[in-house]
Amino acid sequence: MASFTDLETWKQARKIRNTISGLVKEFPVEEKYRLTDQIVRSSRSIGNNLAEGHGRFHYQDNIRFCIMARGSLTETLDHLIVALDEKIITDETLRTFQAEYESCLRLINAYIQYLKTKKGAVD
Repeated sequence: MASFTDLETWKQARKIRNTISGLVKEFPVEEKYRLTDQIVRSSRSIGNNLAEGHGRFHYQDNIRFCIMARGSLTETLDHLIVALDEKIITDETLRTFQAEYESCLRLINAYIQYLKTKKGAVD
């Protein structure tokens, strides 16, 4: 891969980031420095970690950043569950996001497995 932007995993993370960016524009003003800020940061962190890991020299470093991306993805889901509990979003909005979450999670896990295979071939 020439660039992290070629990774299907990163493309899915970008899609999630853009979805969240549009969604939070509808959040209440009083959530701006609470939930809105938290969810924007965690959604951006998914792709950021995938990009940073891709730029690392060793497979193990890349794997570590993929694991952090997976954590940020899960954190983003948790923030949306909070938004549901606070009645900021609907059940339908959460279900739609969960489908995107599952897709991204599968891609990250597959990418981690691929990197582990490559790492094993080098050891």
